[in-house]
Amino acid sequence: MTVETELPSPVPAPGHPAPDVLSDVLRAIRLTGAVFFSVDAVAPWAFEGPAQTAVESFLRMGVDHVVPFHAIASGSAWAGLLGEEPVLLQAGDVIVLPQSGRHLLSSEPGRTGGPVEIQLDRTSRTPLPLPIRLGAASGAGCEVICGFLGCEVGPFNPLFNALPRRMLVARGAEQGGALARFIELTREQLTRSGPGREAILARLAELMFLEALRRFIEASPMEMGWLAGMSDELVGRSLAALHSRPGHAWTLDGLAREVATSRSVLAERFAALLGMPPMQYLARWRMQLATDLLGRSKSSIGEIAQRLGYGSEAALSRAFKRIVGVSPAHWRQGRRREEPALTVVEPLPEPTDR
Repeated sequence: MTVETELPSPVPAPGHPAPDVLSDVLRAIRLTGAVFFSVDAVAPWAFEGPAQTAVESFLRMGVDHVVPFHAIASGSAWAGLLGEEPVLLQAGDVIVLPQSGRHLLSSEPGRTGGPVEIQLDRTSRTPLPLPIRLGAASGAGCEVICGFLGCEVGPFNPLFNALPRRMLVARGAEQGGALARFIELTREQLTRSGPGREAILARLAELMFLEALRRFIEASPMEMGWLAGMSDELVGRSLAALHSRPGHAWTLDGLAREVATSRSVLAERFAALLGMPPMQYLARWRMQLATDLLGRSKSSIGEIAQRLGYGSEAALSRAFKRIVGVSPAHWRQGRRREEPALTVVEPLPEPTDR
């Protein structure tokens, strides 16, 4: 089978923008979003999350991990993981809970409440993004948009492994801009009907998460981990090289030459930030790409092996079983049982210098 591909981009020199490693990872982990409901509350009020009905619906879509998020469209609310101190959120703020822990939103600290009830579509059994009303008093009002993000966590999801177990908060009210616009567009879609509404809400959920993630990276520089490595001059350029040409016959010496440093300096810096050597990172990232291709393309295992830099189907199978735990054929059979409808993904760059 002949596949047309774009030529891989060279790693840029210092001072030039690098290939977007974050977007590369987001594509491979199959990030998908949905806005399931909004809460129109009048103080006093409280509700607990995540909403189990929405989570179960999302899991039926074939994702491995579900991440709840809440955007404050108007008013203010207190939010926090159960057992921890809550934080005050104002209109324009977004809170994301990467580990999907139980959490509480309320009009004031110390108030408790149960999970919200979600109405399901009778035919599809999926949640309807309809407003839920809480509180019967005449206190301050608050509108909360509640959504979920789904992604694959295995075999290698460097982004979500790097996010804090607790929550990250994007202060849209303080900085203004994109978050406020995304929230307003979501409010508008929640009040409309018609074709394409579900897809628009899904994309808006993803955009809110991505903007929140940007704010988090800018406001909370990491000392260690994948996010720190991505922001580091040397390790960031190394990651850009590996991600732009995953099928290249990389060696530690070759990667060091690519980023203009010594073998020892690169190995030490890379391991200090990411907790593993560069070639181990590459092997795990290739397995993430392999699972994506096995699940969503019709390429043979041999074709996938060639595109990811393995000389044969047997070589890929050995590496896949060592890292993932099962053979590529077994993994593909299991995924196709879960996802009967396959979509052909964009081709990866063909291996070079082989």
